[in-house]
Amino acid sequence: MAKAEHLESLRHRIDAAVAELAALTSEEVVRRGGLTREGDGLGLELLGVRYTFSWPDLVVRTSSGEVCPDFLRILLLDYLRHGDGSPPTEKWIGYQELPDGAFYRQAFQGYSGDRLVRELGGDIEAFRRAAASVGGEPVEMGDAGYVFRALPNVPLAIVWWAGDDEFPANATVLFDEVAGRYLPADGLALLGSMLCSALRKVAR
Repeated sequence: MAKAEHLESLRHRIDAAVAELAALTSEEVVRRGGLTREGDGLGLELLGVRYTFSWPDLVVRTSSGEVCPDFLRILLLDYLRHGDGSPPTEKWIGYQELPDGAFYRQAFQGYSGDRLVRELGGDIEAFRRAAASVGGEPVEMGDAGYVFRALPNVPLAIVWWAGDDEFPANATVLFDEVAGRYLPADGLALLGSMLCSALRKVAR
């Protein structure tokens, strides 16, 4: 798909999402996504960064007032459209266990966990430092595991296994089992990719 066609498709998706959500009450949108009230608007955190939605046009802005790009806006709007308010269970599943996730599992692993390990040089201590610096909470999984509150009701986990003489280091992004109730597989892939990108950036 050409860039112009992609942008037009994204714009149609955004318009449809805004129309669907604006037909609800703001109380229902808050319930669905675990949002907070922000003056006349609504707020949430995405990977530790605060964003606000104006109501009812649902324009998304950063804390500095900058309008978010469309790819990020549709991610957040999809989260609110699909969300049913289910709380996280802290039961973790792999990408292949998400609805429609099995087909894209290998590709997702390549640009998420595999790239993270590669750019950190397989250094588990570098991973621990990076995870702590972006708000990860340690959990007992693998040789190093951390949970990140990616969205209010969609936590992610990354599990790191240290390498040895036989096997290289490996890292995998895991999803709370309710994640598929909030975002489709492509949106969750983007969320996981954004988390790994944040970790790589900090580690540099």
